[in-house]
Amino acid sequence: MANFTKFLVSILMTFVLSSCGETTENSRNDGPPNIIFIMSDDHAYQAISSYDGRLNQTPNIDRLADEGMRFTQSFVTNSICGPSRAVMLTGKYSHVNGHIDNNVAFDGSQQTFPKLLQKAGYQTAIVGKWHLKSEPTGFDYYNILPGQGHYYNPDFIENGERKRIPGYVTDLTTDFAINWLNDRDENKPFCLLVHHKAPHRNWMPAPEYLNKYDDVEFPLPETFFDNYETRGSSAREQTLSIGDDMQLAYDMKVPQLYRKTQPESRQTADSTAWGLIAGRMSEEQRSAWNKAYQPKNDELIKAELSGDDLTVWKYQRYMQDYLSCIASVDDNVGRLMDYLEERGLSENTIIVYTSDQGFYLGEHGWFDKRFMYEQSLRTPLIVRYPKEIQATVNEKDMVLNLDYAPTFLDYAGVDIPEDMQGTSLRKVLTSETSEDWRESIYYRYYEYPAVHAVKRHYGIRTDRYKLIHFYYDVDEWEFYDLQEDPMEINNIYNDPNNADLIQDLKNKLTALQEQYQDTEGDLFLPQPDVEIDHLGKGGAVTLKNPFHPKYPGGGPDGLTNGLRGADMGFLYSKYDAWQGFEGVDMEAVVDLKVSMEISSISCGFLQKNNAWIFLPKKISVFTSTDGEEFKKLKEFKSSTPKKFAPDKREEYTVEVKNKTVRYIKVIAEAIGNCPEWHPGAGGKAWVFADEIIVK
Repeated sequence: MANFTKFLVSILMTFVLSSCGETTENSRNDGPPNIIFIMSDDHAYQAISSYDGRLNQTPNIDRLADEGMRFTQSFVTNSICGPSRAVMLTGKYSHVNGHIDNNVAFDGSQQTFPKLLQKAGYQTAIVGKWHLKSEPTGFDYYNILPGQGHYYNPDFIENGERKRIPGYVTDLTTDFAINWLNDRDENKPFCLLVHHKAPHRNWMPAPEYLNKYDDVEFPLPETFFDNYETRGSSAREQTLSIGDDMQLAYDMKVPQLYRKTQPESRQTADSTAWGLIAGRMSEEQRSAWNKAYQPKNDELIKAELSGDDLTVWKYQRYMQDYLSCIASVDDNVGRLMDYLEERGLSENTIIVYTSDQGFYLGEHGWFDKRFMYEQSLRTPLIVRYPKEIQATVNEKDMVLNLDYAPTFLDYAGVDIPEDMQGTSLRKVLTSETSEDWRESIYYRYYEYPAVHAVKRHYGIRTDRYKLIHFYYDVDEWEFYDLQEDPMEINNIYNDPNNADLIQDLKNKLTALQEQYQDTEGDLFLPQPDVEIDHLGKGGAVTLKNPFHPKYPGGGPDGLTNGLRGADMGFLYSKYDAWQGFEGVDMEAVVDLKVSMEISSISCGFLQKNNAWIFLPKKISVFTSTDGEEFKKLKEFKSSTPKKFAPDKREEYTVEVKNKTVRYIKVIAEAIGNCPEWHPGAGGKAWVFADEIIVK
């Protein structure tokens, strides 16, 4: 009888617990939807099998596409990492949110969709890549990579605390996402941003995929040997070339050849970058890596390839590594989907998969992004939400990353602020597109002069046509008929038969600029360096340590050539006025050539920590009458370098009471290596000096 009673109690308890579980799951599925926003970095739509299928298979991303809406007309407003992320967070163009290029820090005090969701009762978190040079705001939890982050044994910053975590970055990012999901409050809806580093340069596969594509020969894109015959100077002068600009050690993982087939000016940087990356690996990881890559590298060394043959080899290695990184991303998308299904969260969770922009996979002979050409402008976008979204492919609606923020707010039942410039995709996702949906998109790219040398440009794209204006140091237009010329190799801007059509597009372009409040074209232009006349101009300079050949700042006497860096806007200028010293002190003696009475000595230095350029930790100024005995006039000490310090030109001035001198010595002591909190921790820090000014 006692056993029978226990049996009844057991049955009743099972029923009660089962009922409670069903109630929890039902209530969970009846409330506001959860949001999981998965974004990879530089994932080209060409490398998703549901989009193309010729290069690789992505079964888990395809699974999302099979159960949701896949967009083929999805674009970005500014094809570069940080700015694209800022647009997604704010629902505003780069010129409005202020994050126009990768050189500036995102202003985290402004309105973002995570802040608005948080205010509405959502739990918010971000794991993985942040890349906005400021501390995340609007999140209850963050665990982010500093800067670009590393593939192997990366550092993560968890709610302000930096730690090195053993493992592979794509797996770790998903681990942290699942850990947070396990620990969250199940009574509240959540918004989780899972932002992967992969497949960003330098494309390092996970241990299990080191040999995944060894036996595959990828077909060359149709435009691989493009000669840019009808294009402007930007296409011809870019530094995105697989043949010319992919580095043998850092990109191709062949450190044995870093001194060959590339300019001397690039060799040290290439070797140093690879050394820092390889140095993070454990012995086990390095052994597996060498076992996989050494035989392949030995074959290359033995072949002694050059010219087009080496370029084709680089393309094959690039594809093997890039697609292997994507294999890990796809695996981890599957892990998240499985987790949601196992926990009964799948039905009431919106899952978005996208990339921060598109990417070149050999088209035009390039890698990277930036241009308004299709492979860079277009990005994958898949949205799954079984409650509202039917499985389909949307080939007609032009959508932007500008639309993500208002879409998330719309689904969460949060009012969309009037100053957001994007439009909710909810009606598009339910196939209820209104007749007034956009028929064209506006694009603007700012990061020039800068890495990869893609000139500033803006433009308009309609369903069929694209008009681009390159500006700042050029004034060039390009016009493409995407229906007749989908590869964009025939610029027909100067064809008189297109004059009326081009003028109509220019009118529409102007209307878009007015709509998005981008009418001040000179607002973010680089500021010129400043010419300054002073007593030391033309003085002979002797340096104890040579400046780096990449940053000569006007040559041997560049510190007295009468040119200093700009006070404002130097973030967007060249380094013409700056001499760079890598990992060593700047010690300069200026011979004024004649003895003279002076009243002050000033020297300017650059702080641009994200570019590994730090203010000297100490600056000492001396004078002499004979060049032998120097008397110290003053010593300046800089504060300890801080995270998120603003970029600036700092000038240090010593007042001299009508002293007669001929020689001036300035010693700027470098901090040595980048600090622990810096993405380049342990790497050589730079000192940048522009002018020693004598009055």
